[in-house]
Amino acid sequence: MKRIIFGSAILAIAAVLSAMTADRTVKTIAETPVNWMTFEEAVEKSKTEKRKIIIDVYTDWCGWCKVMDKNTFSDPEVAKLLNEKFYAVKFNAEQTADIVFRGTTFKFVPYGNNGTHQLAAVLLNNQLSYPSIVFVEEDFKSVSPVPGFKKREEFHKMLAYFTTEFYKKGDAGRVEFEKVYKSPYSSNP
Repeated sequence: MKRIIFGSAILAIAAVLSAMTADRTVKTIAETPVNWMTFEEAVEKSKTEKRKIIIDVYTDWCGWCKVMDKNTFSDPEVAKLLNEKFYAVKFNAEQTADIVFRGTTFKFVPYGNNGTHQLAAVLLNNQLSYPSIVFVEEDFKSVSPVPGFKKREEFHKMLAYFTTEFYKKGDAGRVEFEKVYKSPYSSNP
């Protein structure tokens, strides 16, 4: 009898913690001016209007992910660029729901206390680091993961770079881009 009560208590606590985690993720997404969507929504939307997809790969326990939500994604200049030029996706690397993409079903793989979603591992080239931003070409053939926290100024510049053709030219393109990029955060005219 004690085992049944203890087991029920554990299940109840797990359900409450799960609801709290889901609620925190929803609030974080709602607090930013970015038009976040799911991976599936971005793929579907790209069928009618081609755009690059940017994926914020995060986990609920990642402190720097929360700082990026609060300080980078909430910035009006960053949000404007994301909303106008990309399909912005929030992707929890530990989500358990299956995702079907191009005939392949990606699943959650449990290990240790948590686990990782197979799609997160593919997007990050098996270099799991959070937060990570992944740029996906309109044709879904080229994926460029960029690991680590980015301040709004750095992130805006990176976004602007990926909206141009300069990024396809490697180092020479980066030099050209540096000459024309105008930061909205600079007080210099």
